[in-house]
Amino acid sequence: MENKTIAAISTAQGQGGIGVIRISGDKAIEIADRVFVSVNNKKLCDLKGYSAAFGHVVNNNEVIDEAVALVYRAPKSYTGENVVEISCHGGMYITKEVLRTILSAGAVVADAGEFTKRAFLNGKIDLTEAEAVIDIISAKSKTAARTALCAKNGALWKRIENLKNNLVSTAAHLSAWADYPEEDIAEVDENSLADTFEKALADFDNLLSTYDAGQIIKEGIDTVIAGKPNTGKSTLMNLLAGKDKSIVTDIPGTTRDIIEETVLVRDVVLKLSDTAGIHETGDKVEKIGVDIAKNRLKNCGLVLAVFDGSKALDDDDIKLIEEIKDTQVIGIINKTDLNVNIDIDYIKSKIENVVEISAKDGKGYDELADLIENTAGTDNFNPSDGILANERQRNAVERAEKSLKDAKDALDMGMTFDAVTVSLEEAIENLLELTGERVSDVVVDNVFHNFCVGK
Repeated sequence: MENKTIAAISTAQGQGGIGVIRISGDKAIEIADRVFVSVNNKKLCDLKGYSAAFGHVVNNNEVIDEAVALVYRAPKSYTGENVVEISCHGGMYITKEVLRTILSAGAVVADAGEFTKRAFLNGKIDLTEAEAVIDIISAKSKTAARTALCAKNGALWKRIENLKNNLVSTAAHLSAWADYPEEDIAEVDENSLADTFEKALADFDNLLSTYDAGQIIKEGIDTVIAGKPNTGKSTLMNLLAGKDKSIVTDIPGTTRDIIEETVLVRDVVLKLSDTAGIHETGDKVEKIGVDIAKNRLKNCGLVLAVFDGSKALDDDDIKLIEEIKDTQVIGIINKTDLNVNIDIDYIKSKIENVVEISAKDGKGYDELADLIENTAGTDNFNPSDGILANERQRNAVERAEKSLKDAKDALDMGMTFDAVTVSLEEAIENLLELTGERVSDVVVDNVFHNFCVGK
């Protein structure tokens, strides 16, 4: 790694109580001493690690702002290098002016994610823990934040480490037994070897099964509110959003375009779309909205199918049920504040999850929230189990699993242990790539590409 000292604003751009400028590298403390003057004139280079000083940031004897400088000494810092964090008053002008002063004193602007990248390269964290940092920053819910924090604390790493160590031990035994036949090494037991592979493959499957739930926790579910006109779709949208997002009237067909909002139901993020009422219509403009709604149904992850409970089922309701039969659906019998005339038993015979609500007054919201959690698979989700958080991680596990299956197939076909070992070592290599113990610069650069500058 190029030996340069980097600096960047680490707090959000905009007005705030404080702004933090982080400096990291061999010369971090030296550079900070060029721009920071403590009130007692004590140099930062004379401070121990985890020490703070109050003073001013100055540029050519001009005071820029009051500030606090916090000193971390290598290797006991976030990056593993010497680090100084200067906290000044928040605000775009002040923080940028302090950063410019630090850059003029010898630092260079940090790339996106470069502080965390250095932490990884200096062995402070593994690659899964590094990826968890950006997930913490971008978390949209409590569970998403807890999941990312568990990953940052090594939850996924521990699962991978256990898997990897078992496979490494097996590969070492195979190699030693094959390469040193004259030594007193226990003979490889094929049945025991097969059992090891079976258990590892089951662990791989279990790990891969965490991906979908993890993505729902992180990114949310693409959810469509669908139904014929005037069933209360827009009222439901406003109930879930907690505000008037959609126009609500007694006139059927008011919603003609897609209205979108990201909402949090319990701890499930829904990327909601309120669509035009799905029905047969001769109105050209309205038909365009209906066609858009039907297309959206084909690509969403969850449909909230809304039925007017005060009216009998009609052909449009039946067609909607047929339209969504291959999709994850929650059937919502709305307007229970009125006399219920709909055939609820028929709907329940076609849709597994059905709830009765009054979107107008919020009755039935808790029952609906329970169903959403259950349908999303997050009701029993345990963040501390360690999950696959992104496509890179899933791909590495899938490749490791395929290689291990190849090793097991080679064993089952009676091939030599050398052939078994080749595939086994490929599985181990993929796990090493997952944690970053053996990974190309291209992969590392891609991981940190989406980080914000300053982290």
